[in-house]
Amino acid sequence: MASTKPLATAAGTLRTRLTTSLRLKSSSAGPSRWTSPGHQEHPNGYFLNRTPLPPGQSRKWEDWELPCYVTSFLTIVILGVGLNAKPDLTLETWAHQKALERLEAQQIATISDESD
Repeated sequence: MASTKPLATAAGTLRTRLTTSLRLKSSSAGPSRWTSPGHQEHPNGYFLNRTPLPPGQSRKWEDWELPCYVTSFLTIVILGVGLNAKPDLTLETWAHQKALERLEAQQIATISDESD
């Protein structure tokens, strides 16, 4: 049975190199854009980190919201109507119609043979 000592040694070496390099990068890099002044380190517990408005005040829509909502609604309507109105081009429908045509042709042929 193979010894697990080389694997443990390699894992330990890799772990120490990674932790020291991470420690050096975080301390020597200086302030990052995520920890610069004006940014909170943790969210304050509100949706999108926005504090709620005082009672009786309504939120003002942003410029992108109305076009986005209208476009989304129209897309859903167009897709709903378009997908429901598309022709049925499945193989089963085609085969069913061909079978009905053959049956009808057979019936016409038997009727014309009986009348002769």
